[in-house]
Amino acid sequence: MYIIVDERELVTTGYRSGFDREGVSAVGFDPSDFNDWIAGAAEEDLGAVEAILIGDCSERETLPRLVKSRCKAPVIAMNDTHCLEQTLGLFAAGVDDVVRKPVHVKEIMARVGAFNRRAQAGPAESEAAPVEHDLRVFFDGRDPIVRGDVLALPRRERRILEYLFKNKGKRVQREQIFSAVYGVFNENVDEAVVESHISKLRKKLRGRLGYDPIDSKRFLGYMFA
Repeated sequence: MYIIVDERELVTTGYRSGFDREGVSAVGFDPSDFNDWIAGAAEEDLGAVEAILIGDCSERETLPRLVKSRCKAPVIAMNDTHCLEQTLGLFAAGVDDVVRKPVHVKEIMARVGAFNRRAQAGPAESEAAPVEHDLRVFFDGRDPIVRGDVLALPRRERRILEYLFKNKGKRVQREQIFSAVYGVFNENVDEAVVESHISKLRKKLRGRLGYDPIDSKRFLGYMFA
């Protein structure tokens, strides 16, 4: 789930629509509402946040510290114009990246994917796609590569695979996967849909790999083993 913080509803709505077209959940916040939300959000909800995008608001140089105190997701500042002094101030305030609008959501996803790879891999591996035996997983909208061939997946299945891969070695529950893929505030979709997506995903991976890389235990959840 991506979060866009901007005083202009037109901006938050536009980026939400862009992420939705890519099959990625996103929510827009007015800065004051975002302050209230992140201060009291549950750990499970914060864990579903993939990145926080900060646009035009008076709290641009204070929000990053608040976010970092509660959430591990990367913080990306979006500038309307190029200003070196402003960019340096944002980095000093704790943002992880600065981009200039207009920026396509695919570029944002690619930047967040690079951030995740650096967080997971050692220095020598940070620029490559994460590899787990015969499986390569990307975080920028591309389908995974299984034993040298692209495995075309529906958007939801691909997002679930990315989430499980990012948390490999950790067991995650259905509710966590749902929040990451569909968003914390989505009340129009039943959480049980996650089980159907995972069942189809496991069947496809098993058909290509010859084994099932996703371990599931009743009441305990799923884990990329």
